[in-house]
Amino acid sequence: MTVRTARHAPETATTAAPPTIAVVGIHGHGASHVRKVQDLQERGLATLAALVDPRPADGDVPWYPDLDTLLAEARPDVVVIATPIHTHLALASAALRAGCDVLLEKPTTASLAEHAELLAVVEETGRLCQVGFQTFGSGAVDEVARIVATGELGEITGVGAVGTWVRTAAYYQRARWAGRRTLDGVEVVDGVVTNPLAHAIATALLLAGARTTQDVTDVRLDLHRAHPIEADDTSAVVVETTAGIRVAAGLTLCAPERSPARITVRGTLGTATLFYETDELEVSSPRGTRRIRCGRVDLLAQLLTARAHPPVTLRCSVADTGAFLRVLEAVRTGPDPAPVPDAFVTWVGEAGDAHPVIADVEAWCARVADEGATFTELGAPFAGGHAS
Repeated sequence: MTVRTARHAPETATTAAPPTIAVVGIHGHGASHVRKVQDLQERGLATLAALVDPRPADGDVPWYPDLDTLLAEARPDVVVIATPIHTHLALASAALRAGCDVLLEKPTTASLAEHAELLAVVEETGRLCQVGFQTFGSGAVDEVARIVATGELGEITGVGAVGTWVRTAAYYQRARWAGRRTLDGVEVVDGVVTNPLAHAIATALLLAGARTTQDVTDVRLDLHRAHPIEADDTSAVVVETTAGIRVAAGLTLCAPERSPARITVRGTLGTATLFYETDELEVSSPRGTRRIRCGRVDLLAQLLTARAHPPVTLRCSVADTGAFLRVLEAVRTGPDPAPVPDAFVTWVGEAGDAHPVIADVEAWCARVADEGATFTELGAPFAGGHAS
């Protein structure tokens, strides 16, 4: 095996006056966005102008309890939104209509109808809205596209994604909306497919050439849960694309231990497996097997570049997430996840660290990705089938 590094030039913004940025939702994952903007500020590429959150913020940066209050007093150039899924449409629309460009955390919206509405707001305002599927900025994604284009893998026959992670009881206790399908009559859709391992689905679709809603012709789902939650924590997804490429994903938050998420592009001559958390590729073909390390473009920095240089297009626009929203919509409108029978679940740990482990779930997730079928279709015992 040979190892080489793929060159991927950084995309940064160069403007006379650094753009002002407000971060909406500064706790949890939002804290990482605050740090990111502070880093851009130290490099002279941006100014952290405001923090927006119901809970007051410490420090010298102006704090606002909500976005409406901020927009009534100031107009930042860019608004970063890191809030619960069901708030995305209203907040992003308000920022765009106020003349701000937006970085919106994934998933884009809580329904396909909301996605269409947000897309209309983007077109109406002419503003930029980048969605935070960070893998869309990965040089490894670009490298896979290049390898496929050379014909090294032959004809592409399918794309499979595997995500076997762990989530504890504390994860679902951190917020009222965590693990909910609805909250106070509002659809939340916070399951493994739409949130923790959403990158696996979105990136697999991207590698299959499916970006927009029109790129997907059919979605089959198999949703299950071992945690005492409303949403799914163990699911199989099978997507048919207009290009004739089947995308299949086996995903769980109930594995014995967390393993690196991976997406494999299969061809008649070879395979390319992307480990998207580390932007690494393993390519196997008649040329042999090699490992490729790639870089990643930060999507906020790339948004600033697109602001400064209009010919530059966003790496992950709202329209680019349409294919993923077709999957989210299938989850939203599908049956409630089926509880995994106790006979197939072992609980490990205590109190907040407790988490369920589904018997042989890693192997079943791999089969979903490899064979392009759901747990039930494959006969997984925990899904009510008989092992085949």
